[in-house]
Amino acid sequence: MGIISALGIGKAETLDALLSEKSAISSIRLLNTIHKDLPAGEVPLSDTELRKLINYQDDREISRSALLGRVAFKEAIAEAKLSPSDGQRAAFLSGNTVGGMEQSEDFFRDLLTDESKKDFIRLHVCGSCTSAIAEEFEGRFKQMNTISTACSSAANAIIVGANLIRSGKADIVVAGGTECLSKFHFNGFNSLMILDHSTCKPFDAERAGLNLGEGAAYVVLESEASAKQRNAHILCELSGYGNTCDAFHQTATSADGTGPFLAMSQALKSSDLKPEDIDYINAHGTGTPNNDECESIAMQRVFGNKMPLFSSTKSFTGHTTSAAGSIESVISILALQHQFVPANLNFAKRMDNITAEPVTKTVKNVKLRHVLSNSFGFGGNDSSCIFSLYNDNQIVNNQEIKDKKKVYIRSASQISIQEPLSEQWLKEALPPTNRFMNPQEADYSTFFAPMAARRMGNLFKRAIATSEDALQKAQLENVDAIICGTGLGCIDLSVKFLLAMIDNNEQCLPPTAFMQSTPNTIASQIAIRKNCHGYNCTYSHGGTSFDFALYDAFLQLQNGQISSALVGGHEEMNDIYFQLLDNLGYWKKGDINEEILHQHNDNGSFSACGSLSMVLGNKLDDNTLCRICGTEILENPSSEKMEAALQNILHENGLTINDISAVVLGLNGDHNDDEQYLNFAQNHCPTLPIVWYKHIFGESFCASAFGPYVAAHLLKNKKIPTHLLYNSKQEILEPKHILVYHHFQEKEHSLILLSSCGY
Repeated sequence: MGIISALGIGKAETLDALLSEKSAISSIRLLNTIHKDLPAGEVPLSDTELRKLINYQDDREISRSALLGRVAFKEAIAEAKLSPSDGQRAAFLSGNTVGGMEQSEDFFRDLLTDESKKDFIRLHVCGSCTSAIAEEFEGRFKQMNTISTACSSAANAIIVGANLIRSGKADIVVAGGTECLSKFHFNGFNSLMILDHSTCKPFDAERAGLNLGEGAAYVVLESEASAKQRNAHILCELSGYGNTCDAFHQTATSADGTGPFLAMSQALKSSDLKPEDIDYINAHGTGTPNNDECESIAMQRVFGNKMPLFSSTKSFTGHTTSAAGSIESVISILALQHQFVPANLNFAKRMDNITAEPVTKTVKNVKLRHVLSNSFGFGGNDSSCIFSLYNDNQIVNNQEIKDKKKVYIRSASQISIQEPLSEQWLKEALPPTNRFMNPQEADYSTFFAPMAARRMGNLFKRAIATSEDALQKAQLENVDAIICGTGLGCIDLSVKFLLAMIDNNEQCLPPTAFMQSTPNTIASQIAIRKNCHGYNCTYSHGGTSFDFALYDAFLQLQNGQISSALVGGHEEMNDIYFQLLDNLGYWKKGDINEEILHQHNDNGSFSACGSLSMVLGNKLDDNTLCRICGTEILENPSSEKMEAALQNILHENGLTINDISAVVLGLNGDHNDDEQYLNFAQNHCPTLPIVWYKHIFGESFCASAFGPYVAAHLLKNKKIPTHLLYNSKQEILEPKHILVYHHFQEKEHSLILLSSCGY
C-alpha cells in the first residue's frame, strides 16, 4: 500500500503523525483561492516539488491529482514488488472526481481561443488522471478504469477490484483514489455551507462542518494463490465489503442512516463475520451535522450496545473526497499492523440521542483482528470495507467463483438523434445533418410532473426516462444494481458552476449546479426516484465508461451477486465543451452525411450525445432481447493479445469465428478511428459482415453503448437490414451470434459477444 496526504509522504510519516496525534489541518498555502480563511488538509508540496519527488521529467502537462496519485502508487507497487512485467495479470482502478480541473479552472475561458492552452482540456476529465498515474507502471495493465462516485470513489475501486479477482478476470488489482484541492470543489462545498471555519470536530455535539483535504492512496489486491506464487508478503485480508445506496437525497443522508446501515450489514454478511467480531471502525465522520448523526444512528443499528471502538481520522487529514476511501483504508491497515486505534481529534461533547462516543486519545497495544472502514458519497453512495488479519492456515473467504450464471439483456431504451424511446431506426434511420446534433427529446410528461421537469437538466430527464422505459419493457419495478457510464457527466451544470466561479470571483455561487455536477449524480438520481438501495456505481473513463459499466454488471450477474441490473450510458454536450473538443480535433469541419462518414478521408466525427439504458438479468422471458455470452476489456493489447481474448470468449461458449453472423464496429468517419476498426476486422474476422451504428447515433464518450444496443435488437428482430451494413447491400436473416468491438483512441478496447435467446 502507498499513501500521501497532509499528514506526510508515505506510510511511515502517516503512522508517526497518527500515533503522535498531529493534525495536518491548517490554513491554505498553495491553492489560489480567495478563501484562505478556511482551513484544509493541504499536502505541503508544490507541483514542482511533487514532480521532483517522483522524478517526472516529461514535457507534457500533468495534473496535481495525478502527481499525488503517482507518489502513492509508486510506494504501493514497490512494497508489493510488482514490475511492469506483471501488468498483463493486473488491473488498475482509480477513484477520482475533480480530474485535472485545478489546471484548467484558472483559464477555462482562454481554452476556447488560446491554441497554446488547448491540451489542458485533456486534463479536465477524470480518466486522464488515471492514465497519467498508470504511466508510472509504463501503462502496462491488462485493463484500467476510473470510478467516480464522489467521496466513496476510492472505496468502490477497492470493491470492484476485489470482484475482478473473484471473477478470475485479474490476479492483481491496484485500487484506490486520488484528489487534489481545486477551487471548483472547494467553492462547491462552500456553496453548500458545510465547511467548518475552524478545525473540524467529527461526532461532536457542536460540530459545524468539514475541512477539505487532498491526497492519494492505493492498495495492491491480489488473489491468495497469486500472492503465494510470487512469495509476496501479505499485509491483511480484505474479508468483506458492501456498496449500497441511501436513495434519499443528492447530498444528505437519511435520518435513520439506511444506506450506511445496509453497507455495513452487507460487508459483515460477505465476510461471514458477526457485528461483535469488529474491533475498530474507521468512520466516515466528516464533521457535518447530517453525516455524523446519521452514521452514528446507523452504527447503533448494526452494533447495538456492543459498539466497537471508533473514530474519524478526517480530523487529521481533512476530507480528501474521492481519495478518502483508500486513504482511510491504508490507515485502517496500519492500525491492524501496529495494533492501535487513532484518536478522534477535537471531540468534546456527545451528540444528543447518541449513546456512543469516539476514541478521543490514541489507544495503543489494543487487540485488533477486524477493522471496518466506511466511505459515503454524494447521492447516498455508501461503501464499507472490512480488513482482517491474515491467517495463513485459514482459507480466504472470497475465493474465485466457478458457478457461472447466464446473463441476458432483457430490455433497452434510448434517447438520441433518432426517434426517442423507439426502435424505428431498425426500419428507417434519420440521417445526420450537421456536426453538432442535439437529441430528440421524449414526451417527458409521461414520466414527470411539469413542475418537476422544469427543474431538471436535460441529461437527468433523458436518463430517468430511458431507465423507466427499460424497466417497464422488462416488467420490473426495481433492480438489484444501478451502474452507469459517463465521460463528462452533467457537463452543462459543471460548466455553469465553473463559469460562475470565474466570473463572480468565487462568490455567490449556485449550490444546485455543484450538487449535480458529480458524474454519479445520474445513477444516484435514478436510485432516489426508484428507491433502489442496491449496488450503485459510476464509471467515468472517457470512451470506455459504458463498456466497464456493462462489464461490472455482467460479472456480478454471472457470479450470482445480483440477479438484475440497470446499466446506462449517459452523455450530454453543450456549445462550450463542443468547441473545446473541436479544438482538439474531435469533430469534422465540414458537411456531415453518411457518404462522408463512410469515406473517412479525414479526422473527426459528428457529435450526437444521448442516453441509453439497459436492463440486464438472469431471467429469460418472451420479451428478452438476447444473451450476453462474454465480455472483455483490454488496455493497449497487441494483436496477439486481442486474438487470444477473442478466442477465449469464443471457446468458453463452444463457438468459432465461423459461427459469428456479423461484427459490430464503432466506425464514425474519423480516419484514425476507422483504420483501427477495419484493421481489427481484417486481422480477426476478415470474412464477417460489418455492422455500423455511429452514422445514425453519432459520436460521444458513451456512444459505445449503442453497439450492444443495436446488436441486441438485430438478434431479437432476426434480421440485419442493409442500412446498418457497412460492407454489404444484402440483408442478413436469422443472425445467431454477433460480436461487438469498440476502441477508444486506440488505447482501451472492448469485446462483447451476444447471442440469440435460444442459445
